[in-house]
Amino acid sequence: MNSQNKYSVALTYNLKNESNLKNEDDQAEFDSIETVQAIARAIEKTGCRVVPMEATRSIVNEIQNRHIDMVFNFAEGLKGRGRESQVPALLSFLSIPFTGSDETTLAIGLDKALSKRIAMTENIRTPKFQIFFNSSDVLKKSLQFPLIVKPNAEGSSKGIIDSSIASDEYSLKLLTDRIIESYEEPAIVEEYVPGREFTVGLLGNGKDVEVLPLMEILFEKDENPFYSYNVKKNSEKFIRYECPAKIDSKLEKKIKRMALRIFTSLQCRDVARIDIRVSEKDNEPYFIEINPLPGLIDGFSDLTIIARSANMEYDQLIRRILNEAFKRYGMNEV
Repeated sequence: MNSQNKYSVALTYNLKNESNLKNEDDQAEFDSIETVQAIARAIEKTGCRVVPMEATRSIVNEIQNRHIDMVFNFAEGLKGRGRESQVPALLSFLSIPFTGSDETTLAIGLDKALSKRIAMTENIRTPKFQIFFNSSDVLKKSLQFPLIVKPNAEGSSKGIIDSSIASDEYSLKLLTDRIIESYEEPAIVEEYVPGREFTVGLLGNGKDVEVLPLMEILFEKDENPFYSYNVKKNSEKFIRYECPAKIDSKLEKKIKRMALRIFTSLQCRDVARIDIRVSEKDNEPYFIEINPLPGLIDGFSDLTIIARSANMEYDQLIRRILNEAFKRYGMNEV
């Protein structure tokens, strides 16, 4: 089938349902119906037919009973540290093409410690870290305060509060216990890197990966500024974005090279966003985390803001991601 005959594109997603939340940020990664509709409209403008499919248990039967040429996947999954892999694994099993990274990359990307360990094998600089599995774990002597404490397998700043930086053993225990109890998963504890924070968007595959303009996240508060859930949710109050970032060309090249190496080493496909901090101590970039399934809320999600600075409107961004997947599968672009 070519673009003139119109591809049938399934749109897989998870909708917010904010009843019975254990934590305020339980469904921070899920999307609103407005975002789903915005992506659907962008795909329909290419001439493709859109088939919306919410990624609940019923999707297993639904996707087998429809003729689908491609899946535009931005489903977060339902449970577990491999949740972002649930839909891609099903699609791989059924040999149905889909946008974005495969199930292996998504599982590794969501697990902060695993993605850092892979980066370290490629000699990519990342802050020292340790995983805390329970309250009796003892901090390694090689780690130095201050330390930032996060859930190991969450996105959208989930579990990161304004007081998530530990300055001593007592505050560290309070923070790690909170993560383990509230999120029912290990906590990652890493050395906090004071300095500038950048996020990097990448699009494409193989030798044709494009590193988009760097975006710097500028914090309005001075003490230990970092991207907590509260800061992210109220971004207009606490931060401002500068894209393209005002940065010297040498450091810009370093950050872009690092981002591209991470994208390649984790075998990302089509699209990803990578967070990097530049230490005020040595002016060197440090890999913080990767999101191979970045948010697509128009005008709010970092990738959509970065794309606009590259003269790529929202509909163009969605079309670009879709076409990267079509090319990768040897299908005609739309």
